[in-house]
Amino acid sequence: MKLLYQWTISMPLLACLLYASGLMHDSGVFHAIGGLLLILSVLSAVHHSEIVAHKVGEPYGTIILALAVTIIEVSVIVSLMISGGEAAASLARDTVYSAVMLILNGIVGLCLFLGGLKHFEQRFSVDSVLIGLISLVSIVVFTLILPTITTSVKGPFYSTEQLVFASMACLVVYGSYIFAQTVRHREYFLTATVEHEAQHDNIINKQMFFTSIVFLIISLTIVVMLAKALSLSIESLVISNNLPKSLVGIIIASIILLPEGIAAIIAAKHNKLQTSLNLALGSALSSIGLTIPTVSVVCYLYNINVALGLDPISIVLLTLSIFTVTLSLVSGRSNIVYGAVLLTNLLAYINLVIFP
Repeated sequence: MKLLYQWTISMPLLACLLYASGLMHDSGVFHAIGGLLLILSVLSAVHHSEIVAHKVGEPYGTIILALAVTIIEVSVIVSLMISGGEAAASLARDTVYSAVMLILNGIVGLCLFLGGLKHFEQRFSVDSVLIGLISLVSIVVFTLILPTITTSVKGPFYSTEQLVFASMACLVVYGSYIFAQTVRHREYFLTATVEHEAQHDNIINKQMFFTSIVFLIISLTIVVMLAKALSLSIESLVISNNLPKSLVGIIIASIILLPEGIAAIIAAKHNKLQTSLNLALGSALSSIGLTIPTVSVVCYLYNINVALGLDPISIVLLTLSIFTVTLSLVSGRSNIVYGAVLLTNLLAYINLVIFP
């Protein structure tokens, strides 16, 4: 029973009870309570992910958090596509695009900016960043850009053969990245705080570790479910202010990415920028590398023609984001200017969504 007195345990459980009760459909008061519990569940997920990361060591800790969020995100996309049919043909593309833009410009930008404010200059492994960026460029082109310019099928669509190849390419590239991160070149992705981590590991017993794994999954799941439940309220708020409906997707994606974002920012403020970049680039890769193949299988089974190709403005913004991130990280040293530029890219993206 002592566990229930810890807010990182009790808040996700309260959020689950509120969601299961159905009260969030009744009044704005419960929407507000749901929003508060959502934020507390995000903070709980960050807390438990840090415990798991300390226990299993890097880079496995960041991989666990990135994969957990991505798997839950994929399950939500798949469920919405199955229920929405052809009307949800572009859902996977819009979600993945929003996630990548928020990760590259928002999470990485904030980490570089806040880390630069506190530590002036931070160092990290260029090799790990290059592996991540090369992998990201490859699958971004295969999944979000090429469908716009191929001619086998008119519009932002792939033919069946092209979609199979793109899905296989995603799995091969992402699998190669994970292999390099965990086996062949694991040393590229490690921070220089091994002694401190070893001391911290001794404090974390098996009960704490397994409890954190369970409540990490619970917290991430309820964050996504509450975000989905609150989406109608968010949509009404956006529409009532004469803002485009596409802004709702960005807000929901921001909520889903909050656990990863907060964990990455905390690491940067603790002068562990390598951990922040592992988490950010790994999240971007898993967001595409796992989502697109899964969605492809679902679309084949349910005969849904999935739209993947981006419009010209989105392609320009995505290219600018990847190019800027690459230039910012290629030296192995960060400063506040790089973060400011990336955050400006994020504001430009949001501005063009509101004023296309």
